[in-house]
Amino acid sequence: MQVEETKIPAVKIVTPNKHGDARGFFSEVYNRTVWDKLGIHLEFVQDNHSFSAAVGTLRGLHFQTPPYAQDKLIRVGRGRILDVAVDIRKSAPTFGRYVAVELSAENWRQLLVPVGFAHGFVTLEPDTEVLYKTTANYSPAHDRGVAWNDPDIGVMWPLPSGGPLLSDKDRRWPRLKDARDLFG
Repeated sequence: MQVEETKIPAVKIVTPNKHGDARGFFSEVYNRTVWDKLGIHLEFVQDNHSFSAAVGTLRGLHFQTPPYAQDKLIRVGRGRILDVAVDIRKSAPTFGRYVAVELSAENWRQLLVPVGFAHGFVTLEPDTEVLYKTTANYSPAHDRGVAWNDPDIGVMWPLPSGGPLLSDKDRRWPRLKDARDLFG
C-alpha cells in the first residue's frame, strides 16, 4: 500500500496493492492492521456506494458536524471522477483551500478525507460508481454543505458544456463565508 501526502497534508492519497493474473485481480483495499502500522488510526462504520449515469454529475460539497463528523475513504469501482476535499477548519492555515485528485477504476487510487473537510466529486465518465467508507453514520440532522461553485474556493471543476447535474440540496448550499457549523 502506498500513502502520498497532498498539498494539504491532512488529505492523503492511498493506493492499495493490486495483484493480477489470468483470472483478473485481487486487491486488499483496506486493512485496519496495515493502516495502524502506517499511523492512520480510523474505525470505519459505514460503507456507501453511489452510481452516476451521466458525465458531469456533481455531488457535494458535503460534511457532517460533531458528533457525526466523518472521515471518508473514497474510491472508484467503475469510471472516473475528480474528487475534491475543501478545508473548512477555520483555524487551519489552509482554510478555504482544496485538494483535487482524479480517482478511477484504472488508477486504483483512494482519497482519505479527514474530519474538518467538505467533500465532493464530479463524474468524468458515464456510469461511474463511487464507493466510500465513513467513520460515522449518516445523520440528516448533522448534514451540512458548501456551495460547489463558491468563487472564494475556486474549484476548477471539469464540467460538460451544459454544466453539472446537481441534486436540489446541492444547489442550495451556502458559500463558505456564510456556512454554519464549520470546524474550529
